[in-house]
Amino acid sequence: MSIAAVRKHIKLIRLRKLVVVSIIIGFLAAFLGLVLKHITEHYKHLLFGQSQENWILLLFFPIFSLSIISLLRTYLFKKKENKGIKEIFITIHSKRKNLPAYKIPSHIINGFLTVIFGGSTGIEVSTVVAAATIGSVAQQKENLFARYKTQLICAGVAAGITALFCSPIAGVLFAYEVISKKLNKSFVIACSISVAVASLLLIILDEPSMFPLKITTWNYTAIPFFILLGLLAGGISVYFTKTVMFCKEKFALLKHDHHRLIVGAVILSIALLFVPELYGDGYHTINSALIDSNPRLSLTFILGTVLLLILKPIITSVTLAAGGDGGVFAPSLFVGAFLGLLTAVLLNTISGVHVIPLNFMVLGMAAVLSASIHAPYTSIFLLCGLINDYSLLIPLAIVCLTAKYTARAIYPNTVYTFTPQKV
Repeated sequence: MSIAAVRKHIKLIRLRKLVVVSIIIGFLAAFLGLVLKHITEHYKHLLFGQSQENWILLLFFPIFSLSIISLLRTYLFKKKENKGIKEIFITIHSKRKNLPAYKIPSHIINGFLTVIFGGSTGIEVSTVVAAATIGSVAQQKENLFARYKTQLICAGVAAGITALFCSPIAGVLFAYEVISKKLNKSFVIACSISVAVASLLLIILDEPSMFPLKITTWNYTAIPFFILLGLLAGGISVYFTKTVMFCKEKFALLKHDHHRLIVGAVILSIALLFVPELYGDGYHTINSALIDSNPRLSLTFILGTVLLLILKPIITSVTLAAGGDGGVFAPSLFVGAFLGLLTAVLLNTISGVHVIPLNFMVLGMAAVLSASIHAPYTSIFLLCGLINDYSLLIPLAIVCLTAKYTARAIYPNTVYTFTPQKV
């Protein structure tokens, strides 16, 4: 057998094994994401309902969950590193570092506990890191896969995002735009297969979209207002990013973990007591607003909505700085939904135009997410998956690109790329 034939045979073996391991990663990551999504949603609704019947619970939920998470990190996970998505970046840019297997239960348990007891974040980052770890562990099982470390990590990430948001395109794009930022044949093969498996699992389980909406229409005359919404989204996303950085910096000045925990729990309890809409990932609040998406303009509506836009980034930042597990995915969607609603209502009332508030809520969600993580194409298709409708594809592209470049012009970093200065 010639050298060329041997090389071809080795490549074929590698390809076959890459396909097989991508199938396994896709199934495990998607199944993990779906299980975490459903149990979190179930217990969040259960505990939130109980807290509305007995407000005293809101004084205990945050301190309880943050204390359990702290104890688990100390005694079960031995105070090991927990840097979230940043650790994925470190792993894929290092030949020696890998994501250890403990990160799967660590992020699943901590993300679950954070959200169901009111922590103002979501399980998306917990799922992404756990799914990435599945790919990393698979890569470590055989020397042949060492060359595919980044691809297999991205395969897990793509499948996890697909399961959470019912959008395989968004899964692949997130793995490319945020994680890898490099495209090659093995990346396409691994991610395509993993999201195909995840999509098949969604079909088998008849998984519904998170916000099933019926988009009626949109008009080209509204394009200037889409651009306006994108500009506003870019600005508020920078406020969000700066708030996260500020809170982490200030909480880091507290020398002991239990001091950070207590301060964070007190702030979170007070906020939830007076503004229960901030509880957990906020998807229940978004759903309620989508159902009644044409409110009348009033001082109460303006003040209430502005309060949510100001407080959500602060309470999310406090949740994370105090030891909660999560990220900016769900909070960005929350802020974007209410930014879009407020913008539409103000435009319709003050300027006399007739934009559709429901459309602006969807566009706002995509725009703030795009600006917060600098991933416009992920945000476009993620929102299409969330509402199970592609009618707003062009407006989504306009607001997402406008928001991203506005945010980047104001402040070049995201919460994923910011590196604090050492002093």
